[in-house]
Amino acid sequence: MTDWLQSVLETAGPQARRLLPLWRFMLVVSVLVFALVIGMLLWAVCRRRRAEPPSERGMTRTIIGATALTVLILFVFLVLDFTVGRALARPPRPGPVVSITGHQWWWEIEYDDSLPQRRVRTANEVHVPVGQPVVFRLRSADVIHSFWVPSLGGKMDQIPGRENRLWLQADTPGVYGGPCAEFCGHQHAKMALVVVAEPPEKFARWYEAQLAPAVAPTDSSAARGQRVFVEGRCATCHAVEGTPAGSNIGPVLTHLASRLTLGAGALPNTRGNLAAWILDPQTLKPGAKMPPNELSPADLHALLDYLGTLR
Repeated sequence: MTDWLQSVLETAGPQARRLLPLWRFMLVVSVLVFALVIGMLLWAVCRRRRAEPPSERGMTRTIIGATALTVLILFVFLVLDFTVGRALARPPRPGPVVSITGHQWWWEIEYDDSLPQRRVRTANEVHVPVGQPVVFRLRSADVIHSFWVPSLGGKMDQIPGRENRLWLQADTPGVYGGPCAEFCGHQHAKMALVVVAEPPEKFARWYEAQLAPAVAPTDSSAARGQRVFVEGRCATCHAVEGTPAGSNIGPVLTHLASRLTLGAGALPNTRGNLAAWILDPQTLKPGAKMPPNELSPADLHALLDYLGTLR
C-alpha cells in the first residue's frame, strides 16, 4: 500500500493540475504575509522607544493600509478560487457515473447503468478508465464523510440526506489513495479509498468480470467454506452474488479476492490478514461493526479457501 499516490503535489489528472497553481499561490502569499507580520512584530519589539507616542493620524493610516491590503489579498483569493471552481464544475464530456456512499468506516460503491443487471456493486476500491472523466455521486449513510483523492483533484463532503457530485479524471495508470477527509468517528483514520486507474480496454474487462456472479467452488474444502459462509454469521451482513447470501449491511464480497485491501485500507489483502480479520476484527480496527467470529481451525481454513475463489 506504500506505493499509492496520495499527494496534491503529485498530480495525475486535469482537476489536480488546475488546483495545484492555486495551492502554490496561496502558500506563497501566506508565507509572505506571515513573514511580514513577524518582521513588523520584531521591529516593534527591538526598536528604541520613542520619546513621543505615534500620532493618531499615523496610527489611523497604518490601520487603514493594513485593512486595505488584507481585503485586496482576500479579493484576489476569491477571484482565483471562483475562476478555478467554475472551470472544474462540469466534466468536459460524459463518462461513467459511480455512486459512493460513506459508512462508518467503509465505502459502498455502485456503478450506475440504465440496465439494473449491468450495475456493478463493490466496496472500498474504485476502478476508472484512464483519460475519461468519471462523475461521483456522493452520499452518506450515517455521519458526515468527505471524499478526497489528492492526486486526482479536490474534495467533497458526503452529508446524510443529501447528494453531492464531483468529477475526476486520471490521465496516468496507477493506484491512487483517498483518505476520508472529514472526522467521522473512532476509525476515521482507517477509512481509505483506493482508485485504480487503468486503460479503457482493461477497465472494460474488469467491469465485465465484476458483473459475473461468484464461481461455484470446485474442491471440497472451498465447498465446505461456502457452507460456513452461507449458513453461518457471514451471510447475515454480507452478500455474494450467485449464492443465498444477500445482506447489504456490510460490504459486498462477490469479488473479494481481487481487491487490494481489507477493512477499507486497514490491511493488505492476504490470506493471513484475512484470517486475522475474520477471527477478531476488533483488534485490527476497534469499533468496526463486524464482531469477532469463533471458528474451528478446519472451518476457518475452508472459509479462507472459499473466499480465495471470489475473484
